[in-house]
Amino acid sequence: MEKRVQLEKTFKPQWIWAIALGSAIGWGCFILPTEWMAKAGPMGAIIGLSIGALLMMVIAVSYGVLIEKYPVSGGEFAYAYLGFGRKHAFICGWFLTLGYICIVALNASALALLGKFMLPAITDVMFLYEIGAWKVYLGEIIIATVALIIFAYFNIIGASISGKLQYVFCIILVAGVCLLTISMLLNPATDIGNLQPLFKPGIPALTGIIAIIAIAPWAYVGFDNIPQAAEEFNFPPKKAFKLIIYSLIVACILYAFMIIATAVATPWQQLVEGKPIWGTGDVISGTLGTIGALLLAISLCMGVFTGLNGFYVSSSRLMFAMGRAKVIPTAFSKLHPKYGTPYVGILFTCVMCLVAPWFGRPVLLWIVDMSATGVTIAYFYTCLTAYKLFKWKKTADFEEWMVSPAKKLIALIGALSGLTFLGLLLVPSSPSALGLESLIALVVWSMLGMIFYLYKRKEYHQIPKNTLDFYILGKALTEEDSTEIDPKSTPSVNLDA
Repeated sequence: MEKRVQLEKTFKPQWIWAIALGSAIGWGCFILPTEWMAKAGPMGAIIGLSIGALLMMVIAVSYGVLIEKYPVSGGEFAYAYLGFGRKHAFICGWFLTLGYICIVALNASALALLGKFMLPAITDVMFLYEIGAWKVYLGEIIIATVALIIFAYFNIIGASISGKLQYVFCIILVAGVCLLTISMLLNPATDIGNLQPLFKPGIPALTGIIAIIAIAPWAYVGFDNIPQAAEEFNFPPKKAFKLIIYSLIVACILYAFMIIATAVATPWQQLVEGKPIWGTGDVISGTLGTIGALLLAISLCMGVFTGLNGFYVSSSRLMFAMGRAKVIPTAFSKLHPKYGTPYVGILFTCVMCLVAPWFGRPVLLWIVDMSATGVTIAYFYTCLTAYKLFKWKKTADFEEWMVSPAKKLIALIGALSGLTFLGLLLVPSSPSALGLESLIALVVWSMLGMIFYLYKRKEYHQIPKNTLDFYILGKALTEEDSTEIDPKSTPSVNLDA
């Protein structure tokens, strides 16, 4: 058996919290409040996002347990393997990889969008072509490219550097959102009455709320970056659950603050009907002037920077774990000879994302919408694995920590929540169903995954199970550790050891 490459334990608790929060609060918090209000009204959007956060906390219970017991890189990839074997691990890892890379690319493109609003003279330089009604300029491509290269460099030269930067960016982000909201509420030109009507007229309030709940896996994607970095914790893995909960609470508050800051400036229905390119930017700059626009720009930049940095961490660690398990080329498991970082995954993410700005933002949005499906699948796998691990009652066959009816029930609720989120995305009649373009992208990525799996299948399945246990989970499992050898709990599942 080959030596198992491992990452150094460098991440502090506050850095991990910042990775989770900063990854969740990206460009969407500052650009999408108008779109959310158009779906559900101000209060409907806030309630929907709050319920979504609560559901994510339910799902986080399963994450907390699995991180504590299996603190390895790979996160959901490792958990899917633990619960359902190598085929399911590949499926989970394949979709997650795309999701993480797309979010890196989308955050970089958000900088170009900010440039169009703040400094169009720099961004809108040298018109190239138009895709999906989006005019692509060389200026915006250069801005996104520079951001991608800079953050790839920061991640390569050290996990501690990226962790420190993430924490600083997060503090500035939280302070910026709080200052913006307080300034908008106290400004004499604003009125809290502009929040009326609280819900979108013409549809049941519940319909609007459900439409917002459906985006929760996307809105809060980022807390699941914590298990990707679990191998690098320099603190007890048991703390991970609290860090996840804290990040979700703060993320929910920041989303609510930006919705309120947008809605109090002018009657929100008028704002929505005007179909602004960036409603939040328009009302804040119109109310607070240059200072408000600058504060918004700084906050948005911090959100984008934390998203770029956080998902560079998660995508590279996921590919590192998959490379170590020989699911993808083993080059991804190599560490930088000087800095000890998984530099191949970082460079691969950077190169893939450098292509994205050339296709225009609408095309990228289609792919990102599709990638939300992969994140939801990962939530489902994690909760179902936790459900299989926990037992209703104690017997001589199970360890004491595994016997927890309450956690088993919570894991089941989390798995059902994951299925519900998946249904809201894929059922055509759902208020949050994926568009045709996103569904086509999903089919294409699924077919590519199938082709890649068939190509690697023989080599992948020739690896003995105890060897994969060692590569993926860090140890050879005993019978009572592994859920794969407990078919009694889920007799209908075909487990492929």
